[in-house]
Amino acid sequence: MHKANPELTSVADNRPAASIEAVESGLAAQGYIASRQIATAVYLSQEIEKPILVEGPAGVGKTELAKAIAAWRGMKMIRLQCYEGLDEAKALYEWKYAKQLLYTQILKDKLGEVLGGAQTLHQALDQLHTFGDVFFSKEFVEPRPLLQALEQPAGCVLLIDEIDKSGAEFESLLLEILSDFQVTIPELGTVSAIAPPTVILTSNSERDLGDALKRRCLHLHIGFPEQRLEERIVESRVPGISQTLRRQMVGFIHEIRTLDLKKLPSVSETIDWARVLVLLQATELDHEIVKDTLNVLLKYEADIEAAQPQLTTFIAKASRQGVFG
Repeated sequence: MHKANPELTSVADNRPAASIEAVESGLAAQGYIASRQIATAVYLSQEIEKPILVEGPAGVGKTELAKAIAAWRGMKMIRLQCYEGLDEAKALYEWKYAKQLLYTQILKDKLGEVLGGAQTLHQALDQLHTFGDVFFSKEFVEPRPLLQALEQPAGCVLLIDEIDKSGAEFESLLLEILSDFQVTIPELGTVSAIAPPTVILTSNSERDLGDALKRRCLHLHIGFPEQRLEERIVESRVPGISQTLRRQMVGFIHEIRTLDLKKLPSVSETIDWARVLVLLQATELDHEIVKDTLNVLLKYEADIEAAQPQLTTFIAKASRQGVFG
């Protein structure tokens, strides 16, 4: 919903919260105003050690939730940004090929010492079998976000962002990690988490995710917040705005969301608009300031044109809310 406050991370505590209310207050201390539904999902996730799949439109606070959890609990956050074509070399691990080649050259130069004076091919093979094969060993592995998360001694928050942008093959790669907090690497065997990470997956629902992935996660849908909650979010993120203007602008945005637009304004646009109104020293909504700053809320010219005929009506409704609450 909104960004964690780095100034407050010193009070963070990496111990699990004792209650849903403790989750709410902990996230609020980082500037993230969570609904009861969100706080419940976070609490249950930590209690049963299950990932959370967070779905909803862009800009409602899915990614910010992971950041706030990490800041609140004083944990490192590791982020994997998903995209089409993402594979294990970018997400899990890859080999340090340059170092492997260097190792091969060194081995070649020291071959006489390795073979120990073997006179026959059979003796040479026997000597090689006793020589430790480190070519495919941990020393030559370059860990990527997923493996890094498993290797954190104090745990971490693993954010797998916009999982819906990746393919079904990548989903399959995640299943072992999501269910057992471990991964199997053919050359190394099974690598288990030192401390199970807190895993947050986000999706903008651009495609349907597989049942196998969904079974391994708690489901949380974050939609547009109700008006009172959105006012609390604005108050937290933009403390310089007056109560009257805050009610008016949030009321106006809720009216805008009733329109059939290509992209409805999200919470992130609400916060941006509040900052703009404070910057312009607005004390209340009027037609001129709304018209001049409507591009902060709406990202497509067609949406701006569609909203124009309704501005006067929406401002009037919002102004009444600002006066009468």
